[in-house]
Amino acid sequence: MAVPDAGRWRDDVQRSGLGLARSADGAAAGDGRPLVQLPFADRRAAGRDLALRLMGHVGEDLLVLGLPRGGVVVADEVARRLGAELDVFLVRKLGVPGREELAMGAVASGGVRVLNRTVIESLGVPWSVVEAATERAMREIEERERTYRDDRPVAPVAGRVVVVVDDGLATGATMRAALSALRSMGPGRLVAAVPVAPPEVLPRLEREADEVVCLATPEPFEAVGLWYRDFTPVSAEEVRQLLRAAREGR
Repeated sequence: MAVPDAGRWRDDVQRSGLGLARSADGAAAGDGRPLVQLPFADRRAAGRDLALRLMGHVGEDLLVLGLPRGGVVVADEVARRLGAELDVFLVRKLGVPGREELAMGAVASGGVRVLNRTVIESLGVPWSVVEAATERAMREIEERERTYRDDRPVAPVAGRVVVVVDDGLATGATMRAALSALRSMGPGRLVAAVPVAPPEVLPRLEREADEVVCLATPEPFEAVGLWYRDFTPVSAEEVRQLLRAAREGR
């Protein structure tokens, strides 16, 4: 795949009104004005803006992973502009029975399971319960992967720069679970990238990722969809088509 013209994409973003793209590490892009323009037109527009902030990774052994479903649309735009491989990454939190909001672990694409043994042991969760929850979550992931991938194997992660993309974060729980699972797969560098998130979520991501990129942290935040003019739900078939097109070289 050809390396994209970074200057051309930068011009596109500046014409769209992007002034300064800020990430959790304080980095910036654009013409020096203080904030991005919100709301984003749609997920593809957000992906174009996000790709500009990630241009420093062009030329690396790069894998862009979208969290379904909306994150795959944003990730597709990022992958196009960075000349990167695109894939989908599915993750399911394992909630403590009766306290589902509390994670005792997570399972993810590729048969990965990450457990929080401190939570399991402190609450005395029986191992049989952990195994049963794992089996249920893994079956769901396998079914969804068959829908999205046409039985294509998971893209290799080990040693690569892996950029995990979503269309926005509310609590950040799914992104943190994905990062934790991916860390166990041995990436060379792990990047979390989103167009918009509440400011208090980003420090939590920094504990899981090597780099966190977020274009905007508006307050009050309320909901991801408020920061898009078009936040139409993404279908499973659309995800499937995006992955197929990426696999076939667009």
